[in-house]
Amino acid sequence: MPTFAYRARNASGEQVTGTLIADSPLAASRILDERALLPVEIEEVAKQRSLLTGRARRVSLSKVGQMYEQLSDLLRAGVPILRSLEVLAQQATSAGLGQVLREVRDDVAGGDSLADAMLKHPEAFPELHASMVRAGEKGGFLEDVLARLSEFVARQDALKNKFIGAMIYPCVLLVGAIGAVAFIMAYVVPKIRGVLEGQTLPLPTRIVFGVSNALRDNGLVIVGAVALVIIVAVAYFRSNAGRAARSQLQLRAPVFGRIYTMIAICRFCRVFGTMLANGIPLLQSLKISKDSTGNTILARAIDEASEAVRHGETLAGPLAASGVFPPAIIDMIAVAEESNSLDKVLVEIANTQEERTARQIDFAMRMLEPLLLMFMGVMIAFIAIALLVPILRMATTGLQR
Repeated sequence: MPTFAYRARNASGEQVTGTLIADSPLAASRILDERALLPVEIEEVAKQRSLLTGRARRVSLSKVGQMYEQLSDLLRAGVPILRSLEVLAQQATSAGLGQVLREVRDDVAGGDSLADAMLKHPEAFPELHASMVRAGEKGGFLEDVLARLSEFVARQDALKNKFIGAMIYPCVLLVGAIGAVAFIMAYVVPKIRGVLEGQTLPLPTRIVFGVSNALRDNGLVIVGAVALVIIVAVAYFRSNAGRAARSQLQLRAPVFGRIYTMIAICRFCRVFGTMLANGIPLLQSLKISKDSTGNTILARAIDEASEAVRHGETLAGPLAASGVFPPAIIDMIAVAEESNSLDKVLVEIANTQEERTARQIDFAMRMLEPLLLMFMGVMIAFIAIALLVPILRMATTGLQR
């Protein structure tokens, strides 16, 4: 339903402003009447939407994590939930988050639980967060749940930023190499070619001239072909068969496959363990946390393990049979099940493995950088040799004459 911003006056004539959710302006006016408010102005608030998809624009997860921490502190200090949400909406650094919090506040004021109000805004609050909040509301430990959610989001965000930051320099190197070669092929090589016409050219020189001609004469066609391949690849990877192929590639890719697998497993362990620690039943925790992996193969393995647990089996056995989870993690899960400390062990697995994965990312990036530099050097050296050999041969022939 749309959100409306309103200005109204109460029984004493004071101006009141706020937002509410209603089917239409007329319905919003009726709601204000029920609150003993006289409407002065009612205006629909447009949600921020993505230009590409047209869907509501996602709110930064890091900002949501900070909001959880602030909300937890306010509740611990004895501030009522409605007042806390109102204060956070006013202080929000993101316009999107502020609007979402105002709508959540109105829903809670209308009788919804905080978890139900959050579920209405999937662009800001994943189902996982809402489920944990619901458990906290029912168990009377909402402040603790929000604090854990804040820590959970911070750790996830730190690992993602670590990977993105490590990829920036290699990507800059790769783009620089491609740009340098394209410039040489499109502008430098054609000028040298006129000098070398009429000679018998070696194979490397013919290759360089052929690539240069293709870029010069069919540059737009090549760019269009590359764009078409990218569009087809994206469409394929969004299909069912494509998602399965992408999942296989993510897990089996050299070097980065292992890193991706561990990141996905760490995410699952942290989500699963955090939900168990907050009192959410085992099967429900498995159902929600399986989607946090972002990989269909891992999700299928967890789903099969969930069915096995439903029929009375342990969790470690089916996970081990999938062949996706490392034996060390399986052993720790098995011991945790026997000692009834699965929630703590899962979070500890996530903490330990995330540190190891971060070191693996650092090592992989340190190896990738010299490889890219070597690749760039080989390409430029090949072009230089291909152009210098016929020039030197022509100079030598001229001297002999």
